[in-house]
Amino acid sequence: MENVLFRCSSLGHLMTEPISKADKEAGNLSESAKTNLIDIYVRETYGRQTDISSKFIEKGLMVEEDSITLYSRVKKNFFKKNEEHLSNEFLRGTPDLFTGKSIDTADCIIDIKSSWDIFTFFRAKHKKINPLYYWQLQGYMALTGAKKATLAYCLVNTPDAFIQDEKRKVFYKMNIATEDNEVYQEACKHLDLAMTYEDIPMEDRIAEFHIERDEAGIERLYQKVEKAREYLNQMAGLQLA
Repeated sequence: MENVLFRCSSLGHLMTEPISKADKEAGNLSESAKTNLIDIYVRETYGRQTDISSKFIEKGLMVEEDSITLYSRVKKNFFKKNEEHLSNEFLRGTPDLFTGKSIDTADCIIDIKSSWDIFTFFRAKHKKINPLYYWQLQGYMALTGAKKATLAYCLVNTPDAFIQDEKRKVFYKMNIATEDNEVYQEACKHLDLAMTYEDIPMEDRIAEFHIERDEAGIERLYQKVEKAREYLNQMAGLQLA
């Protein structure tokens, strides 16, 4: 694990600050970062995964192209998902979209996040940028040389399979005999409305956060990666002892 490359999506965990002032000044890892590294160690050593799936992750994967299409239409610019995997001596990642001639010389990196529903969308829209996403984008800028990046939340219709699954949950929870029940039917109407958004203007279904490249921050990222490698190697050494 001496030269393990860290996924950009995991960098936010590494960059959490330790509690003590001495640890902060020394650039040491936080307990949260160490917990994440233990998960990485298990994944890399034994091929096991944690948090394999959730409805939020599954929707994000299923509607990714819908979100890119929505973003393209709102921005009046055709975007195609980047499939090129990038790496340097510290990081690896696959940015979603970019502007510029090529991903290696990108002007701006764009990361698409598909919100689960309208409530999670507006909560994210009216808060500061999630630190996990901030550092993910700094990682992408480090890999590409881009000077700026955009985090774009997109609100697109929930796939029908998920809507039907939510309706089944309501049905079983209500403990009723048939789906003809008037209360159940009313609940289904509310579910349909809560999980589809074609009546909302496209412009209102995009929320963007723009950030600049932080050279000092990227250098701190690399230092944290070195600390993380040391920690992983210590774990490996204890395992072999």
